[in-house]
Order: sequence, then C-alpha cells, then structure tokens
Amino acid sequence: PLYLNYATVAALPSRVSRHNSPSAAQFITRLVRNCLPGGVNRCIVMVCERSEVFASACALARAFPLFTHRSSASRRTEKKTVTVEFFLVGQNNGPMELATLKCLASATEGVRLAARIVDTPCNEMNTDNFLEEIKKVGKDLGITPTIIRDEELKERGFGGIYGVGKAALHPPALAVLSHTPDGATQTIAWVGKGIVYDTGGLSIKGKTTMPGMKRDCGGAAAILGAFKATVKQGFKDNLHAVFCLAENAVGPRATRPDDIHVLYSGKTVEINNTDAEGRLILADGVAYACKDLGADIILDMATLTGAQGIATGKYHAAVLTNNEEWEKACVKAGRNCGDLVHPLVYCPELHFSEFTSAVADMKNSVADRDNTPSSCAGLFIASHIGFDWPGVWVHIDIAAPVIDHPSKNMFPRGDFLSSFWWNLCIFFSLS
Repeated sequence: PLYLNYATVAALPSRVSRHNSPSAAQFITRLVRNCLPGGVNRCIVMVCERSEVFASACALARAFPLFTHRSSASRRTEKKTVTVEFFLVGQNNGPMELATLKCLASATEGVRLAARIVDTPCNEMNTDNFLEEIKKVGKDLGITPTIIRDEELKERGFGGIYGVGKAALHPPALAVLSHTPDGATQTIAWVGKGIVYDTGGLSIKGKTTMPGMKRDCGGAAAILGAFKATVKQGFKDNLHAVFCLAENAVGPRATRPDDIHVLYSGKTVEINNTDAEGRLILADGVAYACKDLGADIILDMATLTGAQGIATGKYHAAVLTNNEEWEKACVKAGRNCGDLVHPLVYCPELHFSEFTSAVADMKNSVADRDNTPSSCAGLFIASHIGFDWPGVWVHIDIAAPVIDHPSKNMFPRGDFLSSFWWNLCIFFSLS
C-alpha cells in the first residue's frame, strides 16, 4: 500500500511451473479482490508482456462479478467505474490495435455474463430464465434460437434431458444458437451442461454437498458467454452452441433408480444413480450435434464429476478427447488464457465396461468408483456418438474449478473456461 492507501503496488510471481499459465492469472484475480483500494473511480495498471494480455484481462474481469443481492449494493446511488490500462513490456511492446481491444472487451464481457448466470440462484435462474438469457444473446447477434421443451423432448426421443428434468416445476429444454457464415469449411458444436440446480434426484445429495449446486449450469453458462464473444469477433466457420437445460429435482415424476431411458442416440440406459444426471443430458446433446447439426468437431463442457477435483485439482479442468492434437491444443489454450486444463486417460477399451448392464445397453454410473471415474463419465457421453466416430470429440470436466464455493475457495470460478473456448477458437482458426 502507498500513501493513505490511495494506491497499491502488487507483484506477481516471477516464475511459474510448466503446468501453470505464464500470466499467473489465478493470482491476478486474488490480488485485485484483496488489494484494490476503495472509491467510486478506480484504476488498474497491468504491467505484462503482450502474450499475457488476454489472460490478464479475463482474470481482472473475474474480480468484478455482476451478481449481488447485498442490501448495501441496492442502496448505493453512485456508479462505480474501474479503468484498466495495460503497460506492455518486453520485445513486442508497441500500442495495441483496436481489433485487439475489441477482442478483450468481447472476451471479458463473456466471462462476466457466464459468472452472473452461475452466481444467480435457481429461484431466479431456472430453465425459463436461462432460456431468456439465450434469447438475449441471440437477439444481440441476430440469431433466433431453436428450442425444444417439455413433452416435445419426450416425443422426439430426448430421453436423457426429459428424464432428468421432468420432475421440476420449470420444464427441461434443449436450445441451440447457430452461427453459419458463408464460406465456412467445418462445423463445430459446443454442448453445455445446464443443470440449473442439482439436488441429486432420488439419489439425493447431503446437506453439505448440495449447497453450491446452483453452479451446476457452469458448462452451459461458459458456452453462452464464449459463443457471444466468438461470434462478435467474426468467427469464420459454422458454430453451434447446444444448451442442455434441466433441474434435477425430487418429486412424484422423478426418475427412479432401475428406470430405463431411451436416449436420443437410440441407446438404452439403466439408471443406477440419479445423481449421475449430467452425462444423460449431454449424451442427448452430443447425439443431436452429430445427427442433426452434422458437426465435424464436438466439444462438451460440464461440471460433471466430483472426482475431477481429485484427478486434476481445483485449478485445472480435466480434458478427455479422442484426438491427441486437440488434447495438446486444449492444454496450450488453457495456459494462454489462464483457464488451465490437464489431460485425463482416454482408453474406452479398458474403462467402458464399468457401465455394463444386464437389461440395457449400459448403466449411467460406474461399478467401481476407484477406476478413473472422471474418464469413465466422459466415455459415457462419447459412447452416444460412438467410439468409432471419425470426427473430433473433446470433453471438458470443470466441476471443481466452478463448484468449489467461497467456504472452500475464496474466489469461485463460475465463469470457468468461457475465455478458454474463445482462445481455442483463435488457436484453430489460425492453425
């Protein structure tokens, strides 16, 4: 702190390990939240190399969440302003181009949108409200979403989404935003898990594990923020954002263990754990992306397994993919943007037998929870497009980075990987 706490100087680590981002983005958010002086008009000067600007901007954006219901905030009359300046050092330290500044504005806007959705509780962010958020983004981009809801899901064969969400007051839905520019050479689909609240269903969660489950829509929220940012920047290939929305509620119509559902892929699933619901809705989503959207590349994102936090920790999301090049690209994109990812084992011939069922094509939860359950959960999703599918499939499990709430981690990452998707788009559009 400097004179009368009017200013604070903070230093980031001079070195980071090879599995961290060179930007030290995790530390930036924490420093700003803890050290930024008070006041109505505040300024942040970020000194970094040009290659670290994107990750630093997203980290700064996370320090200023949009959602709050504190009574002091509603009584505040003055509007607070934060100005961010970048001072570039190193070899490439010239002024930033206007296009770069627009890119940063789009990315940080997407990050804060995703964080606001995930921070909002289910009594204000149910499936109806989430659909309104999707419609708002569609309106901003000139895109009309495709929406399939409630009994229509059942009629059209979406047994996963319908089975998970049918007990809730607000019905489940599958929504799609599609960006189809002229001259596109490939079709990419992003599929997001949007469980607006997860009680666990009849396999109900306990009193210590249920709080924080408003964040179980983190995958869909991140994809919405990233889709908005990516399309605004003029992405040149076909891009579809598929949102699988449901509330995993308890009620007379709730799915029971032992029930069998027919999913959109046509495969049957015996339910042995209603708290393994995310993979059911994503299985419908990726099958739709493959069959109806004709995607060459399918990337799904979800707060899928508690085991992810054990496999890769609270700061690194887990990536599982059938393509080694994309695995490396995901790790690189994560280091570039500060949303870190680390690979899981991809070996369906050894692990998929965990879902063996005597009466259906598969069960929805593993027999042995000690046998890489995060990898197995991802393989369940992949099985509904087929392990021999010739396209690229990437699964990102973001459970611990998103759902770890303030009592465990001072700064929950509700927006996790919104900037990751955008950075991955940049990587592949340039390569």
